[in-house]
Amino acid sequence: MALFAWIIIFSLIGGLLSVALASSILLLPDKTRSNLIPHLVSFAIGTLLGAAFLGLIPHALEHTVSIDAHNIGMTLLLSLLGFFVLEKMVLWRHCHHDHCDAHTPDSNHRPKTQQAAGTLILVGDTTHNFVDGILIAAAFLTDIHLGIVTALAIAAHEIPQELGDFVILLHSGFKRSKALYYNIISSLGTLAGAILAYFFLVDMQNLLPYILIIAAASFIYIAVADLIPGLHHKNQPRETAQQIILISLGVMLIYFTHSTLH
Repeated sequence: MALFAWIIIFSLIGGLLSVALASSILLLPDKTRSNLIPHLVSFAIGTLLGAAFLGLIPHALEHTVSIDAHNIGMTLLLSLLGFFVLEKMVLWRHCHHDHCDAHTPDSNHRPKTQQAAGTLILVGDTTHNFVDGILIAAAFLTDIHLGIVTALAIAAHEIPQELGDFVILLHSGFKRSKALYYNIISSLGTLAGAILAYFFLVDMQNLLPYILIIAAASFIYIAVADLIPGLHHKNQPRETAQQIILISLGVMLIYFTHSTLH
């Protein structure tokens, strides 16, 4: 089989397999899923922060031998500010059409900040998947067996994050069918990254750390700006303890999947 065909097949596996396994949450009855989502939001916060600080940023810093670390820090800062502006634009668009207060829920709509979080998670996840595609292609260009292992490892460590993405999309008001549809579309970023890397890998090497940092910034921004404030609405000691435990479990799951598969 031609090398390009191997890259295409396993980039699709790397992107779609994790989505397929994580989408099991959509099979739960509506009532069960509704009761679970507030708890799973805390878990999703942990997976987002874990993916950013334990996966994406360390990988970006590995390239700082040839790239100024200050540029990495500046990229992270500008990306966070950029996602703030992007969220403002999403909120303005909703309020222009709905004539709403962006932070005030009504009987027919979720808070607009939650809707914006759903949009931002798709942007960040597509960027992350694009980077995964580059990594899969680079591994196959080195050795076919390494490429296969890399694609399967990426699919495995993406499962907890993809589960978190589904939770955030459902929490943001997406219907189950739309959450699945958009996650599948986002997973195709892996294929796009793999194809571009196959033809332009040398040219993309210098851009890879910055792409990783942009993806990390999106996850950090969503967790800190959009999801964590919602947890403060439930501030009883028992609820707070549950939130801390679930966030910690999300972080630990990312840590162990990364340490096991790398």
